[in-house]
Amino acid sequence: MFSLRSLKLKTRMMLILGLMALLQTGLIGLFALGYLSHSLDEQIGQRALHVAKTIAAIPEVVDAVDNRDSEFLQTLTLELADINDARFVVIGDRNGIRLAHPSWKRLGKPMYDDDGDYNEPALLYGKPYIQKAIGSLGASVRGKAPIFDASHENVIGIISVGFMLDTVEGIIDRYRNTLYMVIVLSFGLSVLTGLWFASHFKKAIFGLEPEQIGRLFQERNATLESIREGIIAVNGEGNITTFNRAAIDTLGLDANTKLTGRPIEEVLPDSRLMDVLRTGTPQIDKDVWLQDRNLIVNRLPVLQDGSITGVVSSFRRKDELDAISKKLSQIEQYADTLRSQSHEYSNKLHTIAGLIELGANDEALALIGQETQSHQALIQLLVEAVPDPILAGCMLGKYNRAKELGLHLEIDPESSMKEIPDHIPREEIVSIIGNLIDNALEATLKNQRTDVRLSMTDLGNDLIFEIEDEGSGIPEHEQDSIFRKGVTTKQGEGHGFGLHLVEKLLQKLGGTILLEPTVHKGSRFTVYIPKARATINN
Repeated sequence: MFSLRSLKLKTRMMLILGLMALLQTGLIGLFALGYLSHSLDEQIGQRALHVAKTIAAIPEVVDAVDNRDSEFLQTLTLELADINDARFVVIGDRNGIRLAHPSWKRLGKPMYDDDGDYNEPALLYGKPYIQKAIGSLGASVRGKAPIFDASHENVIGIISVGFMLDTVEGIIDRYRNTLYMVIVLSFGLSVLTGLWFASHFKKAIFGLEPEQIGRLFQERNATLESIREGIIAVNGEGNITTFNRAAIDTLGLDANTKLTGRPIEEVLPDSRLMDVLRTGTPQIDKDVWLQDRNLIVNRLPVLQDGSITGVVSSFRRKDELDAISKKLSQIEQYADTLRSQSHEYSNKLHTIAGLIELGANDEALALIGQETQSHQALIQLLVEAVPDPILAGCMLGKYNRAKELGLHLEIDPESSMKEIPDHIPREEIVSIIGNLIDNALEATLKNQRTDVRLSMTDLGNDLIFEIEDEGSGIPEHEQDSIFRKGVTTKQGEGHGFGLHLVEKLLQKLGGTILLEPTVHKGSRFTVYIPKARATINN
């Protein structure tokens, strides 16, 4: 079964525009021809009536009719018909009997023989009128006027002037032929216009057919709804054009809210989409607060022919990402702790096995008891002072790492870190403390010393951590640049990133870090992290 959908867009456009052109020009043409025919009939009728009234007013005609001078009237009417381009001029008496006619044979016969008209309006009531009829000479438009006597009181005859309708038909035919040409030209122009428009339109829609666009639109909607990230897009005027259900849920908006077509600044006053729309600068993985929610946001401009036509933003709640990150951090810390413990206890077991083989059983038992007591004391301290498993796991792992290196990580037994606010990401604290402890271990080992000290407290308005090493210290002229990316006192590549990361994380949390020399000529790093939520530029 034939269907327009089976045709290409260009073919459809040509057919539709061509048919529209045919329909429009056909209807307009029919109206024009009908109006023209009516107008010509009216004009010719008025002309015939005017000629008839003019002839009826000629004194010689009045006298000839009164005297029934057919010879004079016959000659005169032929001349008048020729002068006025009329097909005929017929004169009758008061009874409608012909006194003049183009055909001599019809003289003396009643005028109604031609058209069945008894000429009553003119003969009985003295009124001129127009008539269309088919007579002995063919179809014509006639103007009929009464002939009054010299006193202008009595009707003594009638004048009938006729113009043949074939003249009108000839004019209509000429216009009809012109109309046919216009219709053909309009159809051709419409086809060419359809070709041009379809080519331009298909270029704008990347050569796709309408059905393909429809399928892509459905796939796009299904894809948007299947994505767990919130998606919002705006056009060049900043009005929302696209959004998905995840966007409404993530931003905590009313599920019945109508977003399409609304200005983004009306729905989300704190959004920075308009900044991207103005500047065209993308924003990737921005940590923002929006609608009282901490989000990770990406904002990308939509470019078309080098111009910014809109912005697309994807976002997800940070706590969801933090949950995944937290799990990864826990696994990493546990793996690090197990690795360190495995390595350390492997060495201890070898030592105990050697003492037993040498028969030094008492020494082996003492070593076992000492190790058990030391490890239990550390675990007890961490359980009481650091309830958070992620932070405690980090410290236990660093403690075992220090033992691997032959160093000792001393954790202040008076430490307390029990009141960490929920909004402070644990993995960021772990990253800060872990990097500082690693640096302290490396500096102490390089200076051939053994002790690294860690103390912490959650009293007051800040979380405070102190990491003290027994390294060679940091010269005063380098202290201002030590936190820059790539700046390091270590040899080789792959260094100079830890302290830079620490500073960036503290800036995000609104915290600070202080660097001081110690009595052992090493360095003390003091970290302050405010418990209050930091103000984040969104």
